[in-house]
Amino acid sequence: MKKNLLSFLVVGLTFSTAYSQEMKDAMRYAQSELQGTARFTSMSGAFGALGGDLSSLNVNPAGSAVFNNNQFATTMGNYDVKNKSNYFGTSTSASESNFDLNQAGGVFVFKSRNPNSDLTKFSLSINYENTNNYDNSLFSAGISPRNSVDNYFLSYANGVPLDLLENSNYAELDNGSQQAYLGYQGYIINPVNNTPNNSSYTSNVRSGGNYYQENSVYSNGYNGKLIFNSAVQIKDFLYLGVNLNSHFTDYVQNSNFYESNNNTLDLNYEVSNINFSNSLHTYGSGFSFQIGTIAKLTKEIRLGFAYESPTWYNLRDEFSQRLSSVRTNSIGSMAPDVVDPFVINYYAPYDLQTPGSLTGSFSYVFGKTGLISLDYKYKDYSQTQFGPENDVYFRGLNNAMHNALGSSNEIRVGAEYRIHNLKLRGGYRFEGSPYNDSVTIGDLNSFSGGLGYNFGFIKLDCSYVHSHSTSQDQFFSQGFTERAQINTYKNNFTMTFTFEM
Repeated sequence: MKKNLLSFLVVGLTFSTAYSQEMKDAMRYAQSELQGTARFTSMSGAFGALGGDLSSLNVNPAGSAVFNNNQFATTMGNYDVKNKSNYFGTSTSASESNFDLNQAGGVFVFKSRNPNSDLTKFSLSINYENTNNYDNSLFSAGISPRNSVDNYFLSYANGVPLDLLENSNYAELDNGSQQAYLGYQGYIINPVNNTPNNSSYTSNVRSGGNYYQENSVYSNGYNGKLIFNSAVQIKDFLYLGVNLNSHFTDYVQNSNFYESNNNTLDLNYEVSNINFSNSLHTYGSGFSFQIGTIAKLTKEIRLGFAYESPTWYNLRDEFSQRLSSVRTNSIGSMAPDVVDPFVINYYAPYDLQTPGSLTGSFSYVFGKTGLISLDYKYKDYSQTQFGPENDVYFRGLNNAMHNALGSSNEIRVGAEYRIHNLKLRGGYRFEGSPYNDSVTIGDLNSFSGGLGYNFGFIKLDCSYVHSHSTSQDQFFSQGFTERAQINTYKNNFTMTFTFEM
């Protein structure tokens, strides 16, 4: 390090009004996974015109009025994710698996005793589900023939006075200046000249290309949704419902970027090895609402329509960093330069609005034999935005999201066939990319299947869901923007116990 401060020996906390959010942080909450009861997931969530399942409330709140009796359900699942990465021709993989209780809820049905009343039924329900499981592992490695991570630090440093980097503590700086500070104190960048007002920097990483790089990202956490639902049945053909939703999220990500090179040595000490670690903890809550209707046109045909409002989150971030580098020359190596501020940045609370959606549904019921169901969902991701909106940083980020993101179409198809007390189920789900370039996050394809058995007042359902999607993992937001090509495979097994009264 270029200076040795006593404050680095003490764990510190700093509260900052500066922000460091990125577009991918917004997409973490704007998209949701296929979660819920085993019956719901085995039919790929195509329940907008069916109802009669606690997880169907996620699609159409009118579905709770379809129940004939009180019902309680709880769902457990095993979630397995595998990421295959390709970075400059080098293939790597990482996987994660966990077991979780991801759904629990119940519905109370109140039937009218007045045979002349148009109001046939009234229902109240409460249901909790994990809309996202954030447990994930991602590892990319390969040799970049052109770019070093020094460009990341240079992109923040150019324009920052040298006096600020030499005479300030990490905790006193905003996020951008902190990145410049790490690069300067870690000898990754050097000033063009040593005058206090210098604001131009050059790289101290040994040139020549062929930089071996590794990027590891490990995350865990959840995004949960607690639904308070009410619905009514009018006569025998119309169902109306409303949801008030409370959202809870807790996300932890630890990442480490490693770079080394064996380029030609000379007498100058230059950086040949870099280790850069970042730790992020995001948590908060949100609110949304839903309204929906189901119309039973005939005994066989049902139509559904539902609107889900944007979700309004209030979030907080905690962020910490650590950097180490090694300098070498033709004679030997120096001891590692370690920049560890021992500081956790507590950023000011901020808002995030994720887009709402519209869902249209159709189902055909073959008496007591079986059914088929189709849902179409429209969602405009360009409406995603951070707040406060008058903040200069968020205004620029919101404009970037508006230009990069677009509308997405999702199709869900499900079927069920009954053999006495046994039910066979299957489904397919397609979700289009939320990005205009269709590659930053690609399309998702998912297949599902399952079984259900009715023991009387107890039902047991099992499901299996396999999904595949593609994406590009950009290691850093600016300066060094290399990307790895990612293929993500998810295999989810769930089991639901349902009690009917």
